[in-house]
Amino acid sequence: MPSRSLIALLSVLPKHGMSRVAGWLASRRIPVGWRVAVYRGYARVFGVNLSEVGAPLASYESVNAFFTRTLAPGVRPTSDAGMVSPVDAAVGAYGSVQHDTLVQAKGRTYSLRALLGDTELAARCDGGTYTTLYLSPRDYHRIHAPASGRVTRATYIPGALWPVNEAAVQHVDSLFAVNERIVIALEGAKGGVMAIVPVGATMVGMTRLTFDDLHTNARRRHIDTRRYDPPVALEKGQQIGHFEFGSTVVLVCSPDFGRIAPLTIGTSVQLGQTLGSTVSDSSHASLRLTSH
Repeated sequence: MPSRSLIALLSVLPKHGMSRVAGWLASRRIPVGWRVAVYRGYARVFGVNLSEVGAPLASYESVNAFFTRTLAPGVRPTSDAGMVSPVDAAVGAYGSVQHDTLVQAKGRTYSLRALLGDTELAARCDGGTYTTLYLSPRDYHRIHAPASGRVTRATYIPGALWPVNEAAVQHVDSLFAVNERIVIALEGAKGGVMAIVPVGATMVGMTRLTFDDLHTNARRRHIDTRRYDPPVALEKGQQIGHFEFGSTVVLVCSPDFGRIAPLTIGTSVQLGQTLGSTVSDSSHASLRLTSH
């Protein structure tokens, strides 16, 4: 089906209800005798590397349990240098924040202020760098801290549940700013702020945090901001949440937090891989991404 026709069809379908049903089905218990075959089949279809899976296949009681699986020890070491990728993903966009504007796709831009739902946070990040990281069904779907720091607040913003695939990115205006999402404000150890934004999508059961009960695809339809006093301390590489099925993370750094190194659209990045530098790094001025 052509991309525009698919988006038109989705516009009239109950995407929140569909996603809740998908989440419910994915959580149904699979008989023990079927599990290995089910997950091996899933791996063949989507390209999952089963050697990286952190537990025996038969131990995953449901598709959702397999989807939110841990990794085998040592598979994704966290780089000592700079900030790191919070997920396994493909780069969907990269650039500098200019006058509240981020690029969604060629010919399409959207507002950082609309994405974050916070004028002050958006102003702090103006002139900084950003990237959009898209997770496919084959990827590890836990989200980790890109840098050490303190979470001062997290905000659930209700919205639509458009898919976040290439067709939607090309055809849905302000996609990441209209889909529901959670905005995490991470204050840097040496100053500045990074906004970590897990974005919900069609058929994503939920996006959950480890340090709070905020989650997407909720029945509540109001903005919910949680402020933490004392702030939630995070170490680089520490798990902060997970997706139940695939979606997207948008990272935005203020100039005084650090800089995401230039990224090529379509490049694959892995959890723990260096993405850029923080203000405390001696490499801040010259760091470049090593592609995977």
